[in-house]
Amino acid sequence: MDISAEFKKKFNTEAEPLSVYCPYRIAPVGAHSDYQHGLISGFAIDQGVEIKFLPTDNGEVEIYSGNFEGKTEFSVYELPQRAFDWGDFPKAAFVSLKRKHRIDKGLKGYIYGSLPVGGLSSSAAVLIAYIRAICTINDITLTRAEIIDFALYAEHDYLEMNVGKMDQSCEVYSKKDHLLFLDTLDDSYKLIPTSENMPPYEFAVIFSGKERKLANTAFNSRVDEAKAAAYALRAFADIPYGSFKDSYMRDVPREVFDKYKDQIPAAWRRRAEHFYGEFERVQRGAKAWAEGDIVEFGKVMFESGYSSIYNWETGSPELQTLYDIMKRTDGVYGGRFSGAGFNGSSIALIDPAKREQVEKTLREEYLKVYPQYANEFSIHFCKTADGVEV
Repeated sequence: MDISAEFKKKFNTEAEPLSVYCPYRIAPVGAHSDYQHGLISGFAIDQGVEIKFLPTDNGEVEIYSGNFEGKTEFSVYELPQRAFDWGDFPKAAFVSLKRKHRIDKGLKGYIYGSLPVGGLSSSAAVLIAYIRAICTINDITLTRAEIIDFALYAEHDYLEMNVGKMDQSCEVYSKKDHLLFLDTLDDSYKLIPTSENMPPYEFAVIFSGKERKLANTAFNSRVDEAKAAAYALRAFADIPYGSFKDSYMRDVPREVFDKYKDQIPAAWRRRAEHFYGEFERVQRGAKAWAEGDIVEFGKVMFESGYSSIYNWETGSPELQTLYDIMKRTDGVYGGRFSGAGFNGSSIALIDPAKREQVEKTLREEYLKVYPQYANEFSIHFCKTADGVEV
């Protein structure tokens, strides 16, 4: 899509707009760990969200989307009310930045995401793109860490989603041909270069045909269940536990869990099992990536997908079907659903030499089960990329 042309058409102008681009992310291992202060790993990919925009001197905001109908309008001088649609994202970005910075200029813009919504951290990418655009026109300079913090506030306090910082971190810190390894307890990270022993690879993003929405799902309840497990285990072990909102699985040693796990509800126990398993899998995956062991890395991806389905208990029927198909598809080293698992996309690490056969097998086998998605189902082959330009 020619986003500049769409901008000029919508706003009846020949002026060249400014531009901000933020990549999507994929997270092969470390799912559902960041909001428990765990370890995560991930990449930015060469697909993402772009916004074309120009400033307005009267503080008015007017934005169109290439992915959704309608437009959003509000003033930066007022507290915008949620409409519970895509227009809440620019509102969230403005509200977050206004806490600490003077915002005088609004914007008129056109935003477009290059892949279907669901599982690629499109919400984080959109927020980061808006934040960068607002900063550009209001002469605000942010560090990478500040971009992540402002995007997190927008999700937590305006959009009311209890996400961690995996998505934003991958989209900000990533480097092409490097695996991001991040400890969300202290935000320390390293970029692990692709080993010279690594065979050729690329990622497939498989859109199930059903778009993801975290609102009105069990996403927040899963987060609360993990917090409840940590809170209860610390009480059993006589570890000071403070407030519930500040309770994280990272604060509970594995040996405490092993000793008291039978005293907590089965659902809480499974959430904890997933956390400890992912903590170990992220480290195994990082070692395999550094050594160029793509078979082991793919195996860890599949194990992560299994635990997300059976311990974290997420993954729609469509995504679980894709997971089963990927496991038996020649040319797929590893795979899992991407993101929270409430519809959307899956990802697969593949052998590029077998790309056509992988695409054929995934499409045919999936549509045998879900023929109703024949027009929406799609596969996109991606490479790693740098994070957002700062």
